[in-house]
Amino acid sequence: MADEANGTAVGATQAKPKMGKWLLLVGAVIMLSGLLFGYDQGVIAGALDGIQKTFNTDTAMIQIITSWVTLGALVGALVAGTLADKIGRRLTILLAAILFVIGALLESLAPGTTILVIGRLVVGFGVGVASVAAPLYAAEQAPTRLRGRFVSIYQLAITIGIFVAYLVNQALISNDTWRVMLGISAVPAVLLFLVMLPMPDSPRWFLKVGRKDDAVKALSKVRPDVDAAAEINEIEEASREEDESPSTWGEVFSKKLRKPLMVGIGLAVFQQITGINAIIYYANKIFAQAGFITPEGQAAATTWAIGAVNVLATLIAVVYVDRFGRRPLLLAGLVGMTLSLTTVGVTFHFMDKADTSGAGAGGPTTAGLITLVALVVFIASFAFSLGPVVWTVINEIFPNRVRGRAVAVATAFNWGSAWLVSQFFLTLIESIGNSATFYLFAFFAVLAYIWIWKRVPETKGRTFEEIQMIWEDDDPVQSQRDAGTL
Repeated sequence: MADEANGTAVGATQAKPKMGKWLLLVGAVIMLSGLLFGYDQGVIAGALDGIQKTFNTDTAMIQIITSWVTLGALVGALVAGTLADKIGRRLTILLAAILFVIGALLESLAPGTTILVIGRLVVGFGVGVASVAAPLYAAEQAPTRLRGRFVSIYQLAITIGIFVAYLVNQALISNDTWRVMLGISAVPAVLLFLVMLPMPDSPRWFLKVGRKDDAVKALSKVRPDVDAAAEINEIEEASREEDESPSTWGEVFSKKLRKPLMVGIGLAVFQQITGINAIIYYANKIFAQAGFITPEGQAAATTWAIGAVNVLATLIAVVYVDRFGRRPLLLAGLVGMTLSLTTVGVTFHFMDKADTSGAGAGGPTTAGLITLVALVVFIASFAFSLGPVVWTVINEIFPNRVRGRAVAVATAFNWGSAWLVSQFFLTLIESIGNSATFYLFAFFAVLAYIWIWKRVPETKGRTFEEIQMIWEDDDPVQSQRDAGTL
């Protein structure tokens, strides 16, 4: 099949795409979008102690400061669906960059917790808009054979952003310069704005709004190695029936789209309730309870055990998501996540009972070191599975006419789940203890494995049009098993 704006058109022969300048810039857009998201996720772990000392905050306020960025992201994600369909993917990404700069400045200059929380909400709104528009833009610009890799780059960039944030935290934590930590987050947003300015919108969006000539020009610019006019004609023909009338929110929730919507929402929720953001946000506090007493020791453990491993393991998904497929990576990762979360629960069970009075003098306990190793395994397992692959699948499974809105709904559920976990993680630990909290995450990982095995079909190597045909079967996964494609 021939490459198209976001995949391949129906009925032609696929040629190996060339990575020209403009396609590389598409990659830069997705990288910078993920980078600003990841930096904001990671930097709060190092900034919390300084914020707590500056404003004398209690646990409830610390959880609000940490988690309300996800509330802003939830709202931003829902708004982004309409924006991406109305004004285009490009302008929506530019708006996200502007919002992020404003939020970062509010955070770094906040005279009190009220302005700080408002800044977190604005940053979250920008992150939520970008988390919809940027992967959507990449999915619609990338050739089919590279689509999984391009969208996975988003998660890779998130992990790089987290790692950079941890490095900044480690360098600045002893100086208590939390305002600088938060202010630096404006840098990737400014770069994103500058890179996005000369870029064309996606050909798919131009077709959606009836601008066929612009669609041909955009595809010719990003993919000069293809016959843009012929390919746009094939895409238009394949999607003519579905694009006859404007899409609505009601259509997103219609019976026709129920299967892909449930898959998208399910993946989005499971990505969060298995504990990733709790560990990213509160890594320093987790390591403190595992016996890493000094702030410098906690920051170092967080930087290398979580930040660096996160980046390296995500590279596995970027390289292999279009070779191994989506399901094998998801299922393999969940096995590792379940085992590691269970191990952390066991080690905390023994640490809670043991006398850890000597941990401060001699460093982490044996149980603390086991916790460190188990969290490394968890991060690695998540980073090549639920991290990048969930975003890939969410941006593949919906038809063109409602893709922006449908992706926004799934992303909003992702942020809503992230908010619940980050908002109540410390409260949960205080209520039921460290051990039971990680056992709960492990239980959710088991549920995720069973649900993905039963409900999530393989989308590797299929065009957007071919993926829509999957949902016509009563049981798409069983149909793929019967056909021998699983």
